[in-house]
Amino acid sequence: MKNGKLVRCAAIILAVLGMCVPELAFAAPPSPKPAVVDVALSDGGVLHGQLIDLRGGNAAGVPVSVKAQNKEVLRTITLKDGHFAVPGLHGGVYQVAAAQGQGVYRLWTAKAAPPSAQKNAIVFTQGLFGGSPKMLLANPVVIAGVVATAIAVPVAVVNSRPSSP
Repeated sequence: MKNGKLVRCAAIILAVLGMCVPELAFAAPPSPKPAVVDVALSDGGVLHGQLIDLRGGNAAGVPVSVKAQNKEVLRTITLKDGHFAVPGLHGGVYQVAAAQGQGVYRLWTAKAAPPSAQKNAIVFTQGLFGGSPKMLLANPVVIAGVVATAIAVPVAVVNSRPSSP
């Protein structure tokens, strides 16, 4: 009798997981366009910025790439506190990439920048597991762990009940 309930419970759980997990795990992640941030260049066309590692790691000595229309135009390396400076830029839209982080910035000359323009380009590196939590569901090991847990928990619950004499 116990085994029949256990089998039915496991079958229901597997059926539910079978309907939910593939949809979550294999759905294409949305690829929203990154927001464009206005940044004012300092005199001489210098872009000042900072790399911030959300994992709390050291952001020193990290290469920073500045691209215009998908072509690298300049490259530099962060200082010990994650700050960087890229000279010789003109107004326009640039992509700044460092480590696993990137951002899109509309650069303005110091005289033409709108009042809302920032003084620095802030680039955040990706946090936990190098990606979003949705990416975890695409990992076969994580999926196997979820399925194993869905089976093991009902088995443990049924087996923990005292048997009738």
